[in-house]
Amino acid sequence: MRTIGRLGDIYWGWFVVAGAFCVLAANYGTRYCFGVFVRPMFMDYQWPMSTISLAFSINLIMYGVGGLVTGRLLDRMAPRWIMTVGSCIAAFGFIATGFVSTPAQLFITFGIVCGIGSAGIGAVVSAASVGKWFIRRRGVAIGVATIGIGFGTMLLTPLAGWIVKNYDWRTGFITLGVIILVVGVLVSQFIMKKSTPEAYGLLPDGDRLEMRTPERDNMVHVVSDAPSTHILSDNRFWIIVICFTGAIMVQMMVFVHQVPYAVDTGIDRITAASSLGAIGVASIFGRFFFGWLSDHIRDPKYSAFVGYLVMACGMLVLLNVRTVGMLYVYALTLGFGYGCIAPMMPILLSDRFGRDVLGSAYGLMTFFTSGIAGTIGPVLGGVIYDISGSYRWAWWLNIAVLILISLGILALKPKRASGD
Repeated sequence: MRTIGRLGDIYWGWFVVAGAFCVLAANYGTRYCFGVFVRPMFMDYQWPMSTISLAFSINLIMYGVGGLVTGRLLDRMAPRWIMTVGSCIAAFGFIATGFVSTPAQLFITFGIVCGIGSAGIGAVVSAASVGKWFIRRRGVAIGVATIGIGFGTMLLTPLAGWIVKNYDWRTGFITLGVIILVVGVLVSQFIMKKSTPEAYGLLPDGDRLEMRTPERDNMVHVVSDAPSTHILSDNRFWIIVICFTGAIMVQMMVFVHQVPYAVDTGIDRITAASSLGAIGVASIFGRFFFGWLSDHIRDPKYSAFVGYLVMACGMLVLLNVRTVGMLYVYALTLGFGYGCIAPMMPILLSDRFGRDVLGSAYGLMTFFTSGIAGTIGPVLGGVIYDISGSYRWAWWLNIAVLILISLGILALKPKRASGD
């Protein structure tokens, strides 16, 4: 007899992983292409770099605000319609961005509309959905799902660069909008229908409720019903927030500004854009590695610590980029370390606070990390360039931030006694 929550012999949680992989690839792959469009828009309109970068910052702020809502919703319903609505809104924003002619229009279409839509198909919904289906294999499951971010970046940034070179940046935005619509709606409607394993007679990781043992009973989580105020008053939450805010600030600054930086050093535009794809390739291995590592060490915070230090090494390489070869050494190093960010946020939150409030906790964290980092990172990089005519001081700032948060994450206290 077929068990609900399984398809044949395959635990449905792995289908959730596959669905999250595809949605994250479409969402982050399209948004992280923004750096490819910065200089073409600058050349067309002569808008300051900081003005163009502000659109990306607004996008991240709205993504963070939307994460508050989608995270709360995810703790109460399956992700199917959250993702469907988010895909449609994000697709409309991308397509509309292809028709902008003023900074205000860019802020509205890419900044506000795309940002809100992306919250419905972002890591808060996708990775938290995966986290609800696993405990023992949570690190690997979330790591595999978030590989989609790197896969999408690897696939779509060279595509965007090719479209910009052979057509124009407007066609690029419209194409990305169509991709988000098709992938997001199909995946959410056909794969992301189910909520949690317990509702289908299963324990996390595919164990059956009727096959409980004392050890498996220890896996059954303690339901927490007052998440927001409790989490906000816990200093462990704020340590995680501050550290990942710093990491995401660095990530977003380089994603927006590394392509124009490489072009300024004399590297071809398509080659420079493909370095974002190289970051995506390296992050694939990083996401799996740091997810796997978190399952096999005493405390997953050490996995984040290693990731931050690898990112700092990548930034040191970027300071000395003069050739295509060095650009790819930087991209592969930073990409591998940056691969720790997406899996480690939900892993650390679920480890410290449990599965029941993972959506709400992740939504709260995204509000602070994406809102603050989204405001500071890309704009600060643009301001430093506008003032100094160079990105070198921006890269030195990133190195200092990464060293500080590497030390800060070590101060994170262990989880309290809990089933999750």
